[in-house]
Amino acid sequence: MASRLRALCFDAHDPLRLARFWADLLGWETAEDSSDGITLLPSDDTGFRLRFLPTHERKKGQNHMHFDLTSTSLDDQKQVVERALRLGARHIDIGQRPEEGHVVLADPEGNEFCVIEPGNSFLAECGFIGALAGDGSQETGYFWSRALGWPLVWDQDQETAIRSPHGGPKVTWGGPPLMSKAGKERLHFDLAPPAGSDQQTEIDRLVSLGARRIDIGQGDVGWVVMADPDGHEFCVLTSR
Repeated sequence: MASRLRALCFDAHDPLRLARFWADLLGWETAEDSSDGITLLPSDDTGFRLRFLPTHERKKGQNHMHFDLTSTSLDDQKQVVERALRLGARHIDIGQRPEEGHVVLADPEGNEFCVIEPGNSFLAECGFIGALAGDGSQETGYFWSRALGWPLVWDQDQETAIRSPHGGPKVTWGGPPLMSKAGKERLHFDLAPPAGSDQQTEIDRLVSLGARRIDIGQGDVGWVVMADPDGHEFCVLTSR
């Protein structure tokens, strides 16, 4: 049995504002959150929630994960970009080339995302969120495939991608060269132990796959903070 990807979490200075941006852009609804954060529930087959959690830390460097949003035509791509800009996004330059065709934006707190041009065959069967694109090694792609029980759907030239058997976006890792890590990640996964298992058993399994427990100053909390083989943080929640 594998972990369940319960949520992708964003650290935010203003969780409410950031949640509203993504809710309006994606067409998702808010849900009750037992913590200080705000949760969005998917309106499609994405399969995991978005959570927005308060932080006082400033963003340092480029995030190691970002959304690739799809489009059905050049006009649709333009409309998605214009809608994002109206909601509070802005254009940014991270070294992309004009001939690449995608548009790189940042949300109101500077989190990068891309609006992909139509006709992208790699994302052809995916929804509006085509992929959660990550900076990471082949080893980390293999780790997350085993951790979540999601099959590899791409494994070439040290680039990897996995996708839930139930559909939804792909999760990708671009291979070397890897970005240098600059402090705590602003985006991280929340994992839940599989049904019938417990937190410690799942932690032991994840350690056997290549993860490790870490301390980021979380104190006495119910969840356990871990790092994948590339050092990117994620949390393992208690059993529910």
